[in-house]
Amino acid sequence: QVQLVESGGGLVQTGGSLRLSCAASGRSFSIRTMGWFRQAPGKERRFVAHISGSGTTSYAGESVKGRFTISRDNLKNMVYLQMNSLYTEDAAVYYCAAKNTYYSGTYLLPNEYDSWGQGTQITVSS
Repeated sequence: QVQLVESGGGLVQTGGSLRLSCAASGRSFSIRTMGWFRQAPGKERRFVAHISGSGTTSYAGESVKGRFTISRDNLKNMVYLQMNSLYTEDAAVYYCAAKNTYYSGTYLLPNEYDSWGQGTQITVSS
């Protein structure tokens, strides 16, 4: 298991930027694919982006592609989500997650991740 703590959420105006951070602890961090998900009120938790253990491969969902960038620093046990050009529809609780290691799957579904942070709220004002 990996323990995860997100930070960096807050209030931002439409078109603004934020960077989320996720601090990880646990011996297996550097081999785990890490992901960001978000959940708006009354909606399901949805995939945002993921990054491979080495950091050499990443993928962002269509709704955030070109605006959000996921990165990681394995020396610091950190994962980041740089969010630019924020829209009101980006408002949600954002979660950092570590993917399980026992099967590949799609890498896009919450149930493929077995460690979660507590979440950090992003509010976007128009």
